[in-house]
Amino acid sequence: MFIKAMAGAVVAVLGSAAAIAAVSEADAAALPGYSATIRYTEYGAPHVLAKDYPGLGFGEGYAAARDNLCAIANGVVTLSGQRSRFHDPAAAPAGDALAGSSLSAARTNLSSDRYFRGINGSGIVERLSAQPAPSGPRAELREVVRGYVVGFNRYLREGQLSSCRGAAWLRPMTELDVYRRFYAWALSFGQGSLAEAVVSAQPPAASAVDTRAGTSAGTEPGPRDSLNGVGSNAIAVGAAATANGRGLLLGNPHLGWHGDARFWQTQLTIPGRLNVSGAAILGLPLPFVGHTETVAWSGTASAAVPYTLFELTLVPGTPTTYVVDGRPEAMQRREVAVAVRQADGSLATTTKPQWWTRYGPMVGPSPNGLPVPWTTGTGYALADANTQNMRLGNMLFALSHATDSPDVLRGLRQTQGSSSFNILAADSLGATVYSGIQVVPHVTDQLAARCNTILGRTTFPDRGLAVLDGSRSDCRWGRDADAVQPGTFGPGRLPVLERADFVANANESYWLTNPAEPMTGFPRILGPEATDRFPRTRSIFTVIADQLVQGPFTRPAMQDLMLANRNHAAELVLPGTLQICGGTATGSTGVRVDLTEACRVLAGWDRRNDTTSRGALLFDAYWNNITNTFRPPHWDPLWKVPFDPADPVHTPRTLDTDRPELPVALADAVTALASTGIPLDAPLGDYQYVVRNGARIPIGGGNGRTGVVNNIEPVRRIPAEVRWGSSYLFVTAFDGDRCPDTATLMTYSQSADPTSPHYRDQTELFSRKAWVTERFCERDIVASPSATAVTIDQR
Repeated sequence: MFIKAMAGAVVAVLGSAAAIAAVSEADAAALPGYSATIRYTEYGAPHVLAKDYPGLGFGEGYAAARDNLCAIANGVVTLSGQRSRFHDPAAAPAGDALAGSSLSAARTNLSSDRYFRGINGSGIVERLSAQPAPSGPRAELREVVRGYVVGFNRYLREGQLSSCRGAAWLRPMTELDVYRRFYAWALSFGQGSLAEAVVSAQPPAASAVDTRAGTSAGTEPGPRDSLNGVGSNAIAVGAAATANGRGLLLGNPHLGWHGDARFWQTQLTIPGRLNVSGAAILGLPLPFVGHTETVAWSGTASAAVPYTLFELTLVPGTPTTYVVDGRPEAMQRREVAVAVRQADGSLATTTKPQWWTRYGPMVGPSPNGLPVPWTTGTGYALADANTQNMRLGNMLFALSHATDSPDVLRGLRQTQGSSSFNILAADSLGATVYSGIQVVPHVTDQLAARCNTILGRTTFPDRGLAVLDGSRSDCRWGRDADAVQPGTFGPGRLPVLERADFVANANESYWLTNPAEPMTGFPRILGPEATDRFPRTRSIFTVIADQLVQGPFTRPAMQDLMLANRNHAAELVLPGTLQICGGTATGSTGVRVDLTEACRVLAGWDRRNDTTSRGALLFDAYWNNITNTFRPPHWDPLWKVPFDPADPVHTPRTLDTDRPELPVALADAVTALASTGIPLDAPLGDYQYVVRNGARIPIGGGNGRTGVVNNIEPVRRIPAEVRWGSSYLFVTAFDGDRCPDTATLMTYSQSADPTSPHYRDQTELFSRKAWVTERFCERDIVASPSATAVTIDQR
C-alpha cells in the first residue's frame, strides 16, 4: 500500500517489506502541497519519492536533517559568519577538532566569520541567485531548494533527538543559506582556500591591534594550500574493457570524516521524470556523484588553477590607491563587523576592514607560501573566476537527469557550473567520457607571457598560477564566445576525452587521462603536461592494466581493485631498500640505529595497507621521510631510471640505492616509532583508526603519497585517527535492464550524529572491506528486510 498522512502530520511505518509496496505515478500525483515519502533500506539509506520538485526537495531536506541536523546547522552558522557569537573565536571553525576546516580554509572561528561576513556584506550571493538561468539557478532547482528548506525546518521544528538539541546556535534554514553553501563550494579551491590571506590583508600603515576584547590580532596563522580533505579517484570503464560490453564506473571521492564537509547517500525519484541515486554534499539538495538508470558519474578535484593574482602598483604615500593605465583608482574599504563571545558570555563587536579592488580582494602577507607582502609600493589582489559562479546547482540538476555519457557532457557544456572538478562518466551503452569543463580564468599562455610579473614568470610554469600586471587593463582575462561567464574559457577550449576502454583521474591534470592518448596543447593554467605523475595516479593506471591482463572488468573486480590497499610506493622502492637494509645507520640526529629488526619487518610485510598489515606503519614513516627530502613529483635524483613522458606510468623507477638519504630516512622512521612505543611490526589497524561512541574502529588504506588507491589521510601523528579520505564509495555496472548493479559504501556512515543508529554501522563494514548492495528499483526497495517508511505532508 502507499502510505498517506494528513497535512501537517507525520506517519512512520516500521517493519517488513510489505509496508513499502511499489508506488505508482498515479499514487504519487495524488499527494497535495509539499509531500514526500521517504523509504529507508539497509544502513539508513533514504529513497525519497515525490510528485514534483518542491516535494522532492521537501523530502530530501527532512531526511538530511534526520541524519545530520547538527552538521548541516553548524554549516549554516558558519556561512552566516556567526561562529564567534557562540564559540571560542580562537578555536577551529568546523565544530570538530579533527575536521580542520569548515567551508573555507580559515583556521579560527574569528577568521571564518570575517571571511564569510565579508562575502555576505557584499550581497553577491543574493545578486547571483536572483539572476535567471543560465547564470542563476534554473526554475526547477529553485523549487527543489525551496522544498529542501521547508523539509529541513520541519524536522528541526519537530524537536527530534539529536546531539545538539537545544543548542543556542540552532535556527531555521533559509533559501539564502543553501545558495550561500553552493557559493562557498564554488570558491573552495580558490578564494576559500585563501580565506586567511583575505582577512589578514592590511595596508602597511595599518595597526596590528585588533578590537576584539583589546587583544592582539597579529598572530593569526597563515592559509593552507586548499580546503582540507578534498580529492578523489574515478575510473570510467567502457565497452572495450568490460566483461559484458557495457559501462562501469568507480566513484571514490575524498572528503573530511568529521565536521560538516561530508557526503550523505540518497535516492531521489519523481516517477516518470527523475530517478537518481548517489551522494549529496551536506546542506545541498542534489547528488554530487551517483547514477541514473543509464549513466553513472563521479568527480575529482582538478589540477586547474581557478584564480590569478594581480600585482598592483600603488600610489606613493597612499597604499590603498593603485594605478591602472596611468590613472589612480582607490580601493574599496569594506568594514566587516563580527559579534564575538567574551569569557563572561557577553558579546563584543570587533570590526576590521577588508580591501577590495576591481580584480578582487587584497591578500597578504603570504598566501600559499608566496612572497606577496603589501608594501608601500606594491600589493596583490586575488581574482577568482568562481566569484561569479552560481551555476553549480544547475550542473548537479543536469547530471541528475542525464541519460548517457554524451548527455552528461552536454549538461556540463550548457551549465558550465563545475567550479574546480573534473567529471567522469560511463553509460549503459559502454561509452565513457572525461570532462575538464570547469570555471577557469581565461589566461592563455600568450597572455601570461605578455603580462606575467617577475613572480608570475616563476609561478606560472611551476604551478600554473599567473601573477599578472594589474597596472595595465590589457592584462585582464580574455573571453571565449561559448563561455557563459565573461573572463573564463568556454567549453570548446577545455579538455574532453571520450574512450571505448577507460578514462581515469586521481586529481592530476587532464594530460594522463588515458596513457594511450595523452591530451596536449592546452593552456598551462589548466594543468601541467608531460610531467611525472604522483604515486596515486601511477597506481591507478597500474592496477587498471593489471586487471585487464587478468580479464575485462566486472563489478566485483572493480570493488577488489578499490580496497586491495596495494602500496604502490612500496612496490617501487622496497626491493631496492631491502638490498641495502641491515646493520646500523646514523639518523638525522647523529644517533646510530640498529636496523636489523626494521629490515626483517619490511621483508615480511605484504606491501599492503590492510588493517592487519605488519610493516605498513614503518614503511609510511620511512617513505614520509624520503618524500619530505625529494618532494615528488620533482624527484628524479631518487631513481636510476628518470621520468620519461613516453612512459609516464612506469617512470621514474628503480631506486638509486647509493643515495645516502635512504638509510638516514629508515633510521629516523625506526626512532619515530620507538619514541611512541609502537612495535615496528604493529598491525596498521592498531594505530590507524576512527573513534565512534568511544570505540576504536581499525581503518585500512594509505595516504596519497604511497599510491594506495584507497586514500586515507590520518592526523600526522601516531596513533593516528583518520582525518579525511575515501568517503562515499560506489561501483555502478550496467547490465542491460533499468536497474543498475551498484555496490556502495559510506565509509564514515550516514550520520555525523553520535545518537544515530547509523553513526558507525557502515564504518564497521569499511573496516572489514564489506560493501552494501544498493536498492535502486522499486522491486529491490520493496524487498528490503530493513524497510521503514515516513510520509510527510505540509501545505
